[in-house]
Order: sequence, then structure tokens, then C-alpha cells
Amino acid sequence: MSQEPSKSYRPQDLHEAGSENPLELAAQGFFWTGGELVDHPVAGKAMRGQQYVEYWVPRKLTHDLPIVMIHGGGGQGTDFLGTPDGREGWVHWFVRQGWAVYVVDRPQHGRSPFNPEFQGEMGRPGPTIFLERLFTRPQDFEDNYPQARLHDKWPGTGTMDDPSFLSFLAGTGPTLADHAAAQTDAQRAGAELLDRIGPAIILSHSAGGPPGWLLADARPELVKAIVAAEPLGPPFEAISGPLPFGVTHAPLTYDPPLGEGETLASQDMPSPGDGLVAYKVQADPARRLPNLCDMPVVVVTAEASWMAADNHAMVHFLRQAGVTVDHMRLEEHGIHGNGHALQLETNSDEVAALIHSWLEEKGF
Repeated sequence: MSQEPSKSYRPQDLHEAGSENPLELAAQGFFWTGGELVDHPVAGKAMRGQQYVEYWVPRKLTHDLPIVMIHGGGGQGTDFLGTPDGREGWVHWFVRQGWAVYVVDRPQHGRSPFNPEFQGEMGRPGPTIFLERLFTRPQDFEDNYPQARLHDKWPGTGTMDDPSFLSFLAGTGPTLADHAAAQTDAQRAGAELLDRIGPAIILSHSAGGPPGWLLADARPELVKAIVAAEPLGPPFEAISGPLPFGVTHAPLTYDPPLGEGETLASQDMPSPGDGLVAYKVQADPARRLPNLCDMPVVVVTAEASWMAADNHAMVHFLRQAGVTVDHMRLEEHGIHGNGHALQLETNSDEVAALIHSWLEEKGF
């Protein structure tokens, strides 16, 4: 990396900075879930689909349920463990509020090993300018989405010579080329995680949204609420390609059930207002998502993200399928200027506090 952030990581400096407000933990560690053994012509037995899980349990535990944090596409659990300019992340913020937190590296991401001979073919990389255009400085592109001009919360210039951008870039990585297989792996690993830790709240971001829906579908009795921060969408046609099951690439349980090889039928909806895209929902009569109907869900949308233009479609789709959904637009709560990477920006604590308030309102 050509430049380093201004924060010092020397132990004496970190000690001095944190000594006035230490993070007190009762337990911290890691384990693995989801791994399955496969036969390989050279390795013999090999493991694929494993998921790294890191847990943080505060010394003073004041909430009965833990929060499971699921990162987005190309990212890893470090998206919740700190910010590009060296501040504490959402893991620390929620632990300081008395929550136990389990943060994952989804299969094929971060510390979850990705050998294509075991895991499957890697997706091709996109241009790095994509990160600048959609994450770190969308306001600088004249032909960008309408809300981009409102963006001002990235902790730096958002360009290639920005230390915060380089920190963000360093944490990006490959994804599995087969999106359905990646989501199926995440569902299996997530289900095993819940089987081991018990009931939990799911907090997902971006491409972590589909694993959240699939996890709730697989273990509805163990998922007590879902906080979906800018979940992958809009329904049927996301940035990752067509979503044959509406909000996922991998199969979801619908009622009435889909037949073998059958995918959801859709209908077109007009734009509901200025700066909002036309979109698709299910064709009538809509099928229900029975395993997601008994838990509160909130979709969190940032004011200056490209998803500010399309998250209404996700909310409509889920409500049409019988899910109880709140739509939390940050600007309606006095939080302005955030882009898609809202947990990494300068006011990340303010966004976390709003999510915390929603959880408390729901009785958690």
C-alpha cells in the first residue's frame, strides 16, 4: 500500500487511546461451520464451503439474543470490525451496548479459504473504478444515479490516493462465479451456526441479504429478527444478475410451492416517485414466504446510495409475500449523506444507534 492511514497501530499508542474506555470482553474467539468433505484427485479428501465465525461476548451481557453479522459481496467480516480510517466498527459498537456478536466471513470470502479446485470457479473481477463510482465517491460522477450528489460521508477523498480507499480496496476479494451455489453454501453454514448458538438476530449488508433470507428460511424458529442493510436487489434483477427466486439466486420456500425447475412469475410496477426506479414484484396471485412471516424485518436504506433508488422494490416484494417489514430511510431519521457502505462511513455509530433503537422498539 502506497500510503498508510494516519492512525497509529503501535501498541503503546493503541493502549493510550483505549485506556479511558476499554472494551471489556468475557469471551472472544472463532470457530468454523458449514464445511463439507469432497473427493479431489490429488488432495483426496478436501473441505469446501466452510465459514469462519468470530465471536465477541461482552463482560456485561445485557441482551439475551446475539447478533449475527453477514457481510456483502466481495467483502468479509472485517467490514464490521473497523472502518477504513481506523475507528471501531459495528462489532465494537454493539458489544459496547451489551450484545454478543458473531461476525462471519461467508464461504469463499475473507478468512474462509477459497481454493477454486475445492470451492468452485471464481467470478471475474470488475474494474476498481466500480468501487469509487458506487461506494466511495459517487458524487463525483456526473452520469451517476440521482441520489449520488448527496453523498458526503466517506472518510477521505474516495480516490486511489486516499488511504481510506486503499484500506477498503485491500479487504475486497473474489466471489464464487455460481451465485446460487455461493448462497446455498452460506445457508448451510449459517444454519449450522444457529444450531450451535441458538436463537439470534440477523444483521446483513448488501449481498449478505440473500444469505439472511435463506438462513431465516432454513431456521425460522431460530431467527428472531432481520436487519437488512441495503439488501441485494431489486427483486428479480439485481446487480449480480437475474434473481429467479425473487430476492435470491438459490431456492426459497414459497407457498404455494414452486414446482421442479419453476421460478417466480413477475409483473412490472411503475416508479413510485422522482428518483425511484420502476421495478418488479410477483405476478398475482402472489406466493407467500411462510418461513419469513413470523419475525420482524427492517430494510435500512442510505440517503445517497444507489439503493436509495430501488430499496422500495424490496420492501414491496417482501410485504406482498406476507413478511412484516419496516422501511428505515436514514434521511427520514435525520441521518444524511451516506452511501452504500454505511457501516464504514464517518457517522457509522449514528447509523448503528438507529438500528439499536429499532431492535429495542421490537422488544429485543
